[in-house]
Amino acid sequence: MLKFVSTLNAPQAIGPYSQAVLAGQTLYVSGQTPLVPETMKIVSQEIKAQTKQCLDNIKTIVEAAGFESENIVKCGVFLKDMNMFKDMNSVYREFFGNHKPARVTVEVSRLPLDALVEIDAICYKE
Repeated sequence: MLKFVSTLNAPQAIGPYSQAVLAGQTLYVSGQTPLVPETMKIVSQEIKAQTKQCLDNIKTIVEAAGFESENIVKCGVFLKDMNMFKDMNSVYREFFGNHKPARVTVEVSRLPLDALVEIDAICYKE
């Protein structure tokens, strides 16, 4: 059975998708751009601030579904420019601390609203 997760405390979906879908014990969080939920505008044009906003949005959705950040088992990171990897990675490392989900990072030519980064997540709990 699928459960579609939605919270007003994270950016609302701007297309035909859900913020997250719970399938059994696995939560699939849609890619989060660095939108501030209250304004639906990009937080800044700086990669560190954008990365933090993406991760904060993911955390809000994960918690709305009854999970915790420690339940995140995999992330996908989409960067506009791989030269931003070091700065993105420093914020990512700080966010997760000793918890180290599997991850893929790829450079893409363009992201929604010309964001510099988008991050998705998969969570699991027993």
